[in-house]
Amino acid sequence: MSKVNMKRVNDKVHFRAYNSTGNIVSMDGSPKIGGENKGVRPMELLLMAFAGCSSIDIVSILAKMRQNLKDLDVEVEGFREEGAIPAVFTKIHIHYKLSGDLKEDKVVQAIEMSLDKYCSVSKMLEKAAEITHSYEITN
Repeated sequence: MSKVNMKRVNDKVHFRAYNSTGNIVSMDGSPKIGGENKGVRPMELLLMAFAGCSSIDIVSILAKMRQNLKDLDVEVEGFREEGAIPAVFTKIHIHYKLSGDLKEDKVVQAIEMSLDKYCSVSKMLEKAAEITHSYEITN
C-alpha cells in the first residue's frame, strides 16, 4: 500500500504533498486559475514520476549488466488533447541521455525492460497515451 497526504498552503491553489517518510512535493496551478508558480503542476508531476520510475529501473538494470553508467538525464514531453476537459495526455515521449562506457545493445535492452516490464508508471500511462522513446549515448 502507498499513502500520501496533502495540505493546502495558502488561500489559493498551492499545496504540499507528503509521503510516509516526510518527503515533500509542492504543487500549484497556473496563474490563470489563481496559481502563483510555487510548485509543479500535477500533470508535470506525472511526467516527473514517469522519468523517475524508468530512470531508477535503468540505473539498476545497467548495474546488473556491469555497464559503467556515469550519468543519466531524461527529458519527457507530454502532449495533451487540445480543447478537451479534462485534457489528458494522448502522447508521451521520453528521451534518455546516457553517458559512460556503455554497450548500445545493453542500453537498448535496459530501456525496453524498464518500459515494457518494470516501470509501473509507464504501464499505467500506456493505457491512456501512446508512449515513444529515444536515447543517446556519450562517453
